[in-house]
Amino acid sequence: MSDPSELSASDARSLIGLRELSPVELLEACIRRIEAINPDINAIVATDYARARREAKHAEKAVMEGTALSPLHGLPIGIKDLNATAGLRTTWGSKLFENYVPTEDEALVARMRRAGGIIVAKTNTPEFGSGTATDNLVYGPTRNPFDLERTSGGSSGGSAAALATNMLPLCHGSDTGGSLRNPATWCGVVGFRSTPGLIPRENRTINYTHFNVQGPMARSIADISLMMAGCIGNDERDPMANPCNPSAFLNIEPADLKHVRVGWTEDFGGVAPLDNGIRDCFRTVITALSDTFKSLDRHDPNFSDARNCFWTLRCVNYLASHMERYEKHRNIISQNIITNVEAGMKMSLLEVSKAEVQWRKIYQDFEVIFKDIDLLIVPGNATPAFRIDEGIPHEINGKKMENYMDASLIRSALTLTGHPVVAIPCGYDHIGLPFGLQLVGKRRGDLELLKIAMALETTFSHTANLKRAIPGRALSY
Repeated sequence: MSDPSELSASDARSLIGLRELSPVELLEACIRRIEAINPDINAIVATDYARARREAKHAEKAVMEGTALSPLHGLPIGIKDLNATAGLRTTWGSKLFENYVPTEDEALVARMRRAGGIIVAKTNTPEFGSGTATDNLVYGPTRNPFDLERTSGGSSGGSAAALATNMLPLCHGSDTGGSLRNPATWCGVVGFRSTPGLIPRENRTINYTHFNVQGPMARSIADISLMMAGCIGNDERDPMANPCNPSAFLNIEPADLKHVRVGWTEDFGGVAPLDNGIRDCFRTVITALSDTFKSLDRHDPNFSDARNCFWTLRCVNYLASHMERYEKHRNIISQNIITNVEAGMKMSLLEVSKAEVQWRKIYQDFEVIFKDIDLLIVPGNATPAFRIDEGIPHEINGKKMENYMDASLIRSALTLTGHPVVAIPCGYDHIGLPFGLQLVGKRRGDLELLKIAMALETTFSHTANLKRAIPGRALSY
């Protein structure tokens, strides 16, 4: 067998069930990989090897004794450093929690443990997940495995980089304006923003909002679906949660693409900034897919109000989440948080009510589009991964970005719809970095979306210039 750390989560889980791979062997392979690669990348920021080794031995014993195995049995997992993990340092990327070690797991972490997952490490994030680059004052920046001078993306950049370099087979992330989708695209892996509430969270700041979603990250759709079986559930503490069937995500089969009606849009009809090089890459992919589906037509959603709507509602969330921190610790929290809070403080209730009305219309208009299609294809990111020393692009195609979220509109507008979105890799962009797509499914059509994505992933794997990008050997492994 080759290095077990290179196995997909699905293959590793299958071999564990067949007694052909020990959870101990898999864990040790991942630890070796982390120790070899992470000094260059800085994706893993805290580890719990002692507990992980104990759990791997218990998992191995259960296999040998013929015990019924849970979906994630024996699989090493990384948790984004925004979720509390019992006995494992949790900082939220903030100096305010630099040395905090929780005594209990958050519900999502506990669900994954019950599903057999072995929590090995925490992955890096910008402070409180605020930013499209993963960097903070506690741990520093996470670097892109394809170019160490560039960002891995954010805010789930640690998870994306760890997956791209085979440090772990599964990682957790979260997404507000694209925090799963952005780093997945820039690191050549998969990130799934599921329907809000499908993966419940018991500690929402605001009860009813489409904004923040927890989700799986992996190197394939099969692995995403497997991890979903360990993530979803019903939790009465989350008002958006509903009864669900986790086992439905196990062993899914790819859809027949000849039955799928597909729409595509480059930039929502000129609304979202999009680098011309990325536009050309996207057009090449759409042309290559011309005979793949039942139909493939241009559909530009009416997102003319999405920028202002998202920015206003995002500021409401920041006021609810960070106002006290801003008042007491403004000197040590990130500029992104300060910018959002101060922008929110200047807004009136009239502006917020206007954004709520815009949000309703955006949602209704988007539903009309999906009467005629089953899938919408959108570029994964507006630009290639930017250099860490240069920061977020201040302009795209010569047009100035008014705030740091403007370059993210290609993703954040989709957040407002509440639809499931999966980011999948699709070859390389015009400067030789990973390129990817966002696939938007029907409302609450998570399972159907993953089946379509699985079929499309297979199509890409058979096309030389559309295969998933793999990091080169510039790293020390």
